[in-house]
Amino acid sequence: MANFAGRKWPWQLSWCIFCAGVGGMVASEELFAQAVERPDLSIELIDPKVLRVCADPHNMPFSTDKGEGFENKLAELFAERLGKGLSYTWYPQAPGFVRNTLAAHKCDAVMGVSQGDDLLQVTNPYYRTAYALVFKQGRGLEGVETLGDPRLKGKRIGVVAATPPGNNMVANGLMANAKPYPLVVDTRVDSSAAAMMHDLATGEIDAGVLWGPMAGYYAGQASPAVTVVPLTKETTGPRLAYRIAWACVTPIKTGSACSIVRFGKTSPSSTSCC
Repeated sequence: MANFAGRKWPWQLSWCIFCAGVGGMVASEELFAQAVERPDLSIELIDPKVLRVCADPHNMPFSTDKGEGFENKLAELFAERLGKGLSYTWYPQAPGFVRNTLAAHKCDAVMGVSQGDDLLQVTNPYYRTAYALVFKQGRGLEGVETLGDPRLKGKRIGVVAATPPGNNMVANGLMANAKPYPLVVDTRVDSSAAAMMHDLATGEIDAGVLWGPMAGYYAGQASPAVTVVPLTKETTGPRLAYRIAWACVTPIKTGSACSIVRFGKTSPSSTSCC
């Protein structure tokens, strides 16, 4: 009985391979016919008719899964300029963001990357921003422009842990009374920036240091009113002003999203990042 089964097996295997091949051919023909009938569809593994962007789904004022952030609007602008559709891969802005998105080839570009990032190829910057000092008006801090101002001595200042302003605060002797906020949070349910602004409103802290766009966004909602001072004049610690760009993992090609950002239009010379 075992010998009979052994003689029968090659014939069964051949029949299975034949059936699988026929099935694959039929499926391929159906997909090809669908693509011909619907030119807006693609049979490519990565659809060349869609600009793929990786972003945080809960990170105002930058991006949300509802398209409310200014980076959402920029992505829409560039997709339209390229004549493509737009799709997102959502991932929180936390350690592992690049590794699990752009480096995993789940998108064509990410936005809001500082120029000089050694993990990525970046475009020319499209805006400049800085960390900002935020404080309530009428508290004797009007006119403060740097973290080295003597009026900040003894003040309880909020700062997001492991961000560059922390070094400047150490250099100016401001860490003894500082209140740290976590760098890594689940943005679906938490926000260090919102928590810091709440503490500022209630008097838990005297001032806070936030990333510029977030400082401006939350200041617009603050009550009572707050003052936002971009920290562009720092003389101690690392610089706190940055140029912001798009990032890609492959050389920029003519007509790509990154070539649009770099030159303002497609250009035959746009073959590499700068």
